[in-house]
Amino acid sequence: MNEDRFYFRQLLAGRDFATDNQLAVQMVNFVYLIGDRSTGEVVVVDPAYDIGSLLDVVEADGMKLTGALATHYHADHIGGAVFGHEIEGVHELLEKVGVKVHIQRAEQEWVKKSSGLSDTDLALHDSGDIVQVGDIKIELIHTPGHTPGSQCFLVNGHLVSGDTLFLDGCGRTDLPGADPEQMYESLNNRLSKVPDDCVLFPGHRYSFPSSSTMGVTRETNFVFRPKSKEQWLMMFGVN
Repeated sequence: MNEDRFYFRQLLAGRDFATDNQLAVQMVNFVYLIGDRSTGEVVVVDPAYDIGSLLDVVEADGMKLTGALATHYHADHIGGAVFGHEIEGVHELLEKVGVKVHIQRAEQEWVKKSSGLSDTDLALHDSGDIVQVGDIKIELIHTPGHTPGSQCFLVNGHLVSGDTLFLDGCGRTDLPGADPEQMYESLNNRLSKVPDDCVLFPGHRYSFPSSSTMGVTRETNFVFRPKSKEQWLMMFGVN
């Protein structure tokens, strides 16, 4: 791939946009823009909190939004109600731009309930599907565990992981739709195809660095210490 074509931005809610939103400051969500500079096409990953500001970033960079990717259904990633607050998200995005929201098939009903979107707003996918943005190919990896249809995005040596994997820790497995056994499988089997030199970009800034290689993450992240599923469930399974 021509590196000059690849467009990638990591935006921190409460710092890079939605700066006056105290919930955004508290939740420290990342939003990502992935695109092709040559064609000007871009998709947004997990748009939430301040849709207008995110679209302003896209416009200022001379890009055109052609789609949205959702890592999972939780309101801090795609909008909806949380902690008694209403968060802007994909519903408001689609009111402004006529694009599809790309999700895993297993997440369909959860996303509809959380966001208020309809079936016609969604593009349903299976693991291994490719979403193409200009000449940029984004592979969708189904990684259930945090939610039934959680997914990660592998593109040009970057892994955007949502709440499946952080630099330290992984997504909670005690929430509705979560499954500790599936999380183990996702971390140790489904993501095993991702090489060590790939750079991990998580869904939240829960550690001081904003990214790290998968190799370093596998060496330092405590979720990879157990040597078997049984050990993992003893440490991280929900009692």
